[in-house]
Amino acid sequence: MSNPTYRNMGDHTESIEIDFDADIITYEELLNIFWKNHNPLRDTFYKDRQYMSLLLFHNDDQKKQAQRVKSEWEQLLNGEIQTEMVAHSAFYLAEDYHQKYYLKRYPKAVEKVINIFESHHDFVNSTIAARLNGFVAGHGKLVSLKEEIALWGLNPEDSKTLVELINNLKW
Repeated sequence: MSNPTYRNMGDHTESIEIDFDADIITYEELLNIFWKNHNPLRDTFYKDRQYMSLLLFHNDDQKKQAQRVKSEWEQLLNGEIQTEMVAHSAFYLAEDYHQKYYLKRYPKAVEKVINIFESHHDFVNSTIAARLNGFVAGHGKLVSLKEEIALWGLNPEDSKTLVELINNLKW
């Protein structure tokens, strides 16, 4: 099924796609974050395939690394990881109403943040929207986010604008 929807998933699984710079964070580090932040030993999944533990790899090197790190985690967890690992074939964006779901609970904040982007697509794919979405979902602190902005490689004016924006948001 191409272009699955939340109400018509077919055999698809909800997932995220991560673009990363291996000079900043390695694939192995991402794998460890992945297995550390959910229960991969669980053998029954809520609503079948929709919320199962799934790892998609892009090449043989990623597959080998994933298998090796999976084995290490099985030793740590003293059990068999149930995560399905398959080659990446396609990725479909969730419908707009699911994008930045937690952040959208704060419409005034969204309105201010979205105004700094040229398009809705740019907003949805931005680091700042992703990080604010995580913050309002209970992950991280604003002070840490403000410090992190300096590490994003933005020009000083854009960094200053983002920090000022965060300082002026009304939650």
